[in-house]
Amino acid sequence: MMTRPYVLLSWAMSVDGYLDDATPQRLLLSNADDFDRVDQVRAESDAILIGATTIRRDNPRLLVNSDQRRAARVAQGKPEYPVKVTLTSSGIDAGHKFFHTGGDKLVYASSPAFDKVRAELNGLATVVDGGDPIDLGAMLDDLGGRGIGRLMVEGGGTIHTQFLTQNLADEIHLAMAPFFVGDATAPRFVQPGSFPQDVAHRMAVEEVRQIGDIVLVRYLAKPVPA
Repeated sequence: MMTRPYVLLSWAMSVDGYLDDATPQRLLLSNADDFDRVDQVRAESDAILIGATTIRRDNPRLLVNSDQRRAARVAQGKPEYPVKVTLTSSGIDAGHKFFHTGGDKLVYASSPAFDKVRAELNGLATVVDGGDPIDLGAMLDDLGGRGIGRLMVEGGGTIHTQFLTQNLADEIHLAMAPFFVGDATAPRFVQPGSFPQDVAHRMAVEEVRQIGDIVLVRYLAKPVPA
């Protein structure tokens, strides 16, 4: 049986559970020390996944920024950067920074969009047929077969919801910013769904830490009976 990677979901949110506001500019929820913590978690991961919507909205590079951490990865026999992973059901613009920085890239495309995505990216990433709709379990099996032992998932909300409702997350890092957004049109960290992490199956708190004005909570996400 294929060994799937350990899946760690990571996000920052406002006190009222928003990932961003509704303005064109990205809302910075973390502080400098928390961004550095995230950089460390990235450096410890074999791959980092974000959805195509997050790529379109934020145009992130999704890199390990610390020279020392990248050097430590190389010293351990790892690539300088974790593999970058995304998934799409419709296609994605090859001009995004995601495809032009860092190391290897993997794109899981829905079967109807597979040929379109492969043509759009034109060798910038390895494109994999992810099924119709994209099967996250099969994707994790494929990542395990490619040697990915630890997968960090950075969003967005649709992706987090899918991993959580399908009980595919092993750990959650939740960083809470000390303010409210209060805009119903802004993206939330999860969407409605049927979650195994419910009142009868509570997650375990692994750590609570203050990072400046941010509160970090680490949960073990596999639910256990209360």
